[in-house]
Amino acid sequence: QLQLVESGGGLVQVGDSVRLSCAASGPSFNTYALAWYRQAPEKQREFVSGIKRSGSDRYYADEMKGRVTISRDDAKNSLYLQIINLQPEDTAVYYCAARSPASTSWHVSGMAYWGKGTPVTVSS
Repeated sequence: QLQLVESGGGLVQVGDSVRLSCAASGPSFNTYALAWYRQAPEKQREFVSGIKRSGSDRYYADEMKGRVTISRDDAKNSLYLQIINLQPEDTAVYYCAARSPASTSWHVSGMAYWGKGTPVTVSS
């Protein structure tokens, strides 16, 4: 079982960048596909970005392409998300998740483990 803990969120200004981190504890971190999601107030949780084992393939939500970069460091049991040019609509709680080995999609229901999230608030 994995435990995931996000960090790096906070209050930022429009146009700023942020690097979110997700530290994992537990076995076999490198065997999981990993992802970032976000949930804005009164909205459903949505996929932001995913990365397969060994970083072989990376996926981005269409509306985030060009502004986000996902990466992982299996030696450190860590996942990262860099977001540039932050906008007020990026305000949300950002969650990292590990995908169930039985799942092949990035749908929320396919994630086996979740962190508790780190909030990002973009102020204009």
